[in-house]
Amino acid sequence: MYRWEITRAALGQRVLAMVRGDSYDQATLTSGTLLSAGLTSLEISLATPFALDAVATLAREVGDEALIGAGTVLDAASARMAVEAGARFLTSPALDPEVLRTGHRYGVPVFAGVSTPAEIVRALELGADALKLFPAAGHHPGRVREIRSELPQAALVPSGGVGVDTAPEWIAAGAVACGIGGALAEGDRDAVAKRVEDLIARLAEADGGEAASAGGAGETE
Repeated sequence: MYRWEITRAALGQRVLAMVRGDSYDQATLTSGTLLSAGLTSLEISLATPFALDAVATLAREVGDEALIGAGTVLDAASARMAVEAGARFLTSPALDPEVLRTGHRYGVPVFAGVSTPAEIVRALELGADALKLFPAAGHHPGRVREIRSELPQAALVPSGGVGVDTAPEWIAAGAVACGIGGALAEGDRDAVAKRVEDLIARLAEADGGEAASAGGAGETE
């Protein structure tokens, strides 16, 4: 898959699950629950112990049925190790040109962290594949609409403080997807499956289109 194909597949359901755990076991268990619920992309935060091992394990297990990315990628060294572990995309809470260059060198899209118009413009100049608007906490979804009125080319993914209930408002305001953390995986497998199914449908409705199928990220190849 090319970078643009990976980006489209990773954000196709308009939700990017962010997994951060206290251990390798917790991260892989949570990821497995989310993937079995129908999500086709998620990121493992490198703030998780043995995160690269978790990325490698999940990437090997899911193959082309889903996309496993690495989150909280802060520097070129981490970016390179994440790619070598099998990460299909990289995300960061900050804007680091070396992370972008490293990911792109190996054909891996990078969703760079931004918080101001100046950072958004800089990220666009550097070729970021999408822009992680971070943190979204403390802001209203209308902020996306305001930004895109001046910068309509900005593919914004609000993260950090976006919940299951508020995500449709961010999509309706013009976000291409929302990054959602722990709240997405609360409860047993049945509860998670229902939450994910309902969320994908609500996000599609907010965007005025059909949600991406849970049939597999490889369909865009």
